[in-house]
Amino acid sequence: MHTLNLGILAHVDAGKTSLTERLLHNAGVIDTVGRVDDGSTQTDSLALERQRGITIKSAVVSFAVDGVTVNLIDTPGHPDFIAEVERVLGVLDGAVLVVSAVEGVQAQTRILMRALRRLRIPTLVFVNKTDRRGARCDGVLADLARRLSPSVVAMGSVGDAGTRRARTRAFTAGDPAFVTALTDLLTTHDDDLLAAYVDGAAGVPYGRLRERLAAQTRRALVHPVYFGSAATGAGVAELTAAVAEFLPVSGLGVEGPASGTVFKVERGPAGEKIAYARMFSGQVRTRERVRLLGDGDQEGREGKISAITVFDNGTDVRGDALPAGRIGRLRGLHTVRIGDTIGNAAGRPARSHFAPPTLETVVTPCRREDRGALHIALGHLAEQDPLIGVRRDEVRQEVSLSLYGEVQKEVIQATLADEYGIEVGFRETTTICLERPAGTGAAVEFIDVEPNPFLATVGLRVEPAAFGSGVEFRREVELGSMPYSLMRAVEDTATETLSQGIHGWRVTDCTVTLTHSGYWPRQSHAHAVFDKSMSSTAGDFRNLTPLVLMEALRRAGTTVYEPVHRFRAELPADTLGPLVPVLARLHAVPEPPVTEGGACTVEGVVPAARVHELQQLLPGMTRGEGVLESAFADYRPVDGPVPHRSRTDRDPLNRKEYLLRTLRRVDGGR
Repeated sequence: MHTLNLGILAHVDAGKTSLTERLLHNAGVIDTVGRVDDGSTQTDSLALERQRGITIKSAVVSFAVDGVTVNLIDTPGHPDFIAEVERVLGVLDGAVLVVSAVEGVQAQTRILMRALRRLRIPTLVFVNKTDRRGARCDGVLADLARRLSPSVVAMGSVGDAGTRRARTRAFTAGDPAFVTALTDLLTTHDDDLLAAYVDGAAGVPYGRLRERLAAQTRRALVHPVYFGSAATGAGVAELTAAVAEFLPVSGLGVEGPASGTVFKVERGPAGEKIAYARMFSGQVRTRERVRLLGDGDQEGREGKISAITVFDNGTDVRGDALPAGRIGRLRGLHTVRIGDTIGNAAGRPARSHFAPPTLETVVTPCRREDRGALHIALGHLAEQDPLIGVRRDEVRQEVSLSLYGEVQKEVIQATLADEYGIEVGFRETTTICLERPAGTGAAVEFIDVEPNPFLATVGLRVEPAAFGSGVEFRREVELGSMPYSLMRAVEDTATETLSQGIHGWRVTDCTVTLTHSGYWPRQSHAHAVFDKSMSSTAGDFRNLTPLVLMEALRRAGTTVYEPVHRFRAELPADTLGPLVPVLARLHAVPEPPVTEGGACTVEGVVPAARVHELQQLLPGMTRGEGVLESAFADYRPVDGPVPHRSRTDRDPLNRKEYLLRTLRRVDGGR
């Protein structure tokens, strides 16, 4: 048996879930095609998904085509849930990118295609909604080549576009324009094919062109484009055949060490964790103990699989094993987390890199007695979506969440009410900034030397590093100069401390070096009774490290960076004048505009905090004709007053307050 793990991706409302329904219907998995508007689709199982008519969580369903078992993964299209898409990309063999024939290439479409091309995931394009009024098939094809990839080729034509009678016709060897376009595209990636074309008077045989098209599609070099309508079924049969012909399939195998990836975690009716995993090599079996390794884990964790279900013909069935190539649900792994590697980390696929959340809000329970339950519920939600970034302020008894947008906030609010019975409110959404060291700073405190009250010597140096490098910890002291547990306490605490810099934002792109270390060995009284007052512990190092590190960071200084979006505005040329001062007021940095005919295109960057305002203002300034696309681009230094974020820790920047909270009495600690 062969398998294909297929992702369906699209900008919101392009018809992705409707296409999934049509594929399942054509394969005989479902008897009737569900409708998103009616909340009757197979993959939108959450009540909130049915109410809002959008996909929030990825869902897996299986069907067979030409002897291949296709595990189809329906992903969210709304940009607020891009993290859910990111986790899915790592387990795909191929993808179908859905584009609306009416709206064409949209902002999220471009973000998804960039990720698919970067990860070299073989991708077919399906131009949907050819039956809708305003469908512009030729124009969308040109947009695909101009804005997504020049390596696209239309595999058919559309008749009566924009009407319910819209139908598709597949191109064949009898269509000379198609054969010429296909030859031109394929020969740009294949020198042998180019030589055969030059040498052969009659051209390259169509059968060979078809073979090379399949080979280049599987290598993600070219992208066949199909037209149709998920609503009427037009063109879906051709797309289904293309999935089997052009996308790579894998045979089931158990060779090699077990290696897989967990891309989704949900909780069952009894609160138990259920992990969705794709195996890349080997297999895992029921009652087997497996190793789980997440990002940043040194040792890893272990868990015992109590049950396995695999997806088959529209449902999931119990199985004894999950072999390479398959996707299944694993139960019994109590410590599993999204993104964990199962077994051997060497088989782990490349990770995709979407933008991090750039917004933050404080969530407050409407009833004070729900505070404890809210913390537990948010912990469960963070298991399903780690990027919501639960941040607890013990001092103010508040909880902050990292978000992609307002829709995600509404979904979290509804989920807490429906699934946990907790009514919550949100404070104003703010932008998440970053801090980077502006220079180099160092600090040291020695054991038994005032004003250090802890039985530890710690010296640290902070230096700026390359953008995007994260945080690196180094040592200038011998590893054997003190116990490894104390070394590790310094490193772990340094990483934790850098989550809040001088201005309260996470510090990144820096190198932290341990320059001094020292401790008092374990001491005992008579009868070998441990004397804590004369012996260094990991707690001493955990308590001293924040004071030393923040002093070093204060001496280095930090620069606060805010997230910025890359924007593209298309508008009538005569409305550009009023837009320019608005962009300046929003601290946007536009590039020279490009005017073609009566239309004008402006690209540039704008602070993430001002994107929503620009979206609201543009229609009024352009007679409703302006179109804005935006996506996270990078971070840049804040222009103007530096924003501060309230600290949630014991505040090592305030030594007296820190020690009062850390020690029962400030008397040298002894």
